[in-house]
Amino acid sequence: MAASRIAVDTGGTFTDFVHIENGTIRVFKILSTPLHPERAILEGLAHEPVASSDEVIHGSTVATNALLERKGARTALVTTKGFEDVLAIGRQTRPDLYSIFSTRPEPLVPARLRLGLHQRTLPGGVEKVPLDPTELGRLVGRLRTLRVESIAVSLLFSFEAPEVERAIGAAFGSLAVPVSLSSAVLPEFREYERTSTTVINAYLAPVMSRYLESLRRNLPKRKLRVMQSNGGAVSVGVARAAPVRTLLSGPAGGVVGAFHVASMSGHSRIVTFDMGGTSTDVALLDGGIAMSHENTVDGMPVGVPMMDIHTVGAGGGSIARLDSGGALQVGPESAGAEPGPICYGRGMELTVTDANVLLGRLQPRFFLGGAMDISADRTRAVLAELPWTQRWPDYRELASGILRVVNSNMEQAIRLISVERGHDARDYALVSFGGAGGLHAADLARGLGILRVLVPPHPGALSALGLLLSDARCDYSRSLLGMERPTLPAFRRVFSALHKKGIGELRKEGFSRQKIHVTDFLDVRYEGQAYELTIPFSSQWEDAFHEAHERRYGHSSRGKPLQVVTARATLRGDIQKPSFRIARRKQRAGPPAERVPVWSGGRWRRTSVYDRAELRYGNEFDGPAVVGEYSSTTWVPPDFRAEVDRYGNLILIRKPAG
Repeated sequence: MAASRIAVDTGGTFTDFVHIENGTIRVFKILSTPLHPERAILEGLAHEPVASSDEVIHGSTVATNALLERKGARTALVTTKGFEDVLAIGRQTRPDLYSIFSTRPEPLVPARLRLGLHQRTLPGGVEKVPLDPTELGRLVGRLRTLRVESIAVSLLFSFEAPEVERAIGAAFGSLAVPVSLSSAVLPEFREYERTSTTVINAYLAPVMSRYLESLRRNLPKRKLRVMQSNGGAVSVGVARAAPVRTLLSGPAGGVVGAFHVASMSGHSRIVTFDMGGTSTDVALLDGGIAMSHENTVDGMPVGVPMMDIHTVGAGGGSIARLDSGGALQVGPESAGAEPGPICYGRGMELTVTDANVLLGRLQPRFFLGGAMDISADRTRAVLAELPWTQRWPDYRELASGILRVVNSNMEQAIRLISVERGHDARDYALVSFGGAGGLHAADLARGLGILRVLVPPHPGALSALGLLLSDARCDYSRSLLGMERPTLPAFRRVFSALHKKGIGELRKEGFSRQKIHVTDFLDVRYEGQAYELTIPFSSQWEDAFHEAHERRYGHSSRGKPLQVVTARATLRGDIQKPSFRIARRKQRAGPPAERVPVWSGGRWRRTSVYDRAELRYGNEFDGPAVVGEYSSTTWVPPDFRAEVDRYGNLILIRKPAG
């Protein structure tokens, strides 16, 4: 692997860079350029200290934004005749069962671009109606007339007979547009989920291809890798072919980084709390990073492996305003990087960051090392001119209200992934990162009953650091519904074929066979069930399924026949990880750098301010305190105590009541 590596994580407000060379870690941020995100990346990479980097790992939001904002390509869907409307029909399940106002997103492909072929494959891969070359030729002409920019092909049972889709893809080659085949994107049963995933891939392919090609063209001497939603990085070529696998590219790096630093510190059960400028991402990790194959993004199914991450529109740039009923609302709209919060100097809408500045919790001298000026005076001046704020003559009351509302929104997101799924949040540590996370983590922990908060070094860039901690990863799957006898030899033949594909892919990426590790899984259910559980494959797979079913649902039926649905293989290519220094001797905390007034509990409190760069292993101090550093600021309320562990993590511990 390259001796010099740099990770780039593009956020809604800042683009973060973590550069590692010869064991030295350097972190810096620049404002994002949302309309052209590659500009901020190239500007940061042009800095002299990183000019010689051999490898760049990128966490991208391009695919996510293009999908959420409906700015993808003009896409056609080619499917089996009679199934053109599967995207519109979907399934009968509704997210809000009793809501009369429940809506579904419009299909990415309109009806006029959903086209059917008379070819028909039956279960088991038997071709009942063969592909008609004449009909296919007419379809090519029609697609050319429709001026489509990308094509998705999803035929019935193509996961059992992929040759037909491959022939169609070859015929579409003359159109010179990207073609996504469901037999390659998601070779699994359930035609709605498979079609949706393939369509999303096709919808994003031209956008990601242009973006990544622009980056690669401007970085000719560097190896460029892209983070996937499963926590593994891949080459540009793989990311261009499968952009649907990058939908959680940025947040995935944060989860990997959080789990790594928490595990070193002795915490294997954690809730990750990543609060950036635009949104907050949360995940629950119970001894490992959870993956899901049953995901939805903006109401659309996505069947590829993705980390189980929940996102809410709450960040430092979230805008405060009154809703139609006159109540205070914060987010989901964000001021972003342009114009940004009022205190940045250009914005004119009140944000969460402005509230923290007004209350004294965000100290200007630490913000990006003082390189970017933030002004509480400007915020107060603009605040006086906003008509809706006149009902709050005391700006401290308004700012406190903004923090309570945004904290409530984020607390609800954490409850969704913990309490509502049967986990007691009190059994977990809260790992806080992101540029704004440290300002809110202790208050969230109090509301959730969590006793311990871990704030890692460089918290504002942990997602970028997580990119450097991520291995290369490939996931392959094959549906097994047609398998007559699920025997161990039969399973091993299936897995052997999947391993061959994955090892070949990783060998192309430069990994030796010794650096490639394989893990196999089976999706299993009881006969008659509609959904399945994923279990590690072993000779005792049946017992493993019964035990997993018992844990998930509280019961099992060991005498009932089992049905194996899908085989899955995960292949990882080991990447050299950065090493972290471990302190050996504890030290006493020195005096705070200064004491400043901070609004807390309805009054100004004389608060200690610490420069995190000066803190050492063994340092302890009580709140109220502010810990400032380049990439983030941490607020330690009066009912918390802070200490520094041997890895440099800042641990916030809630004091016993009374």
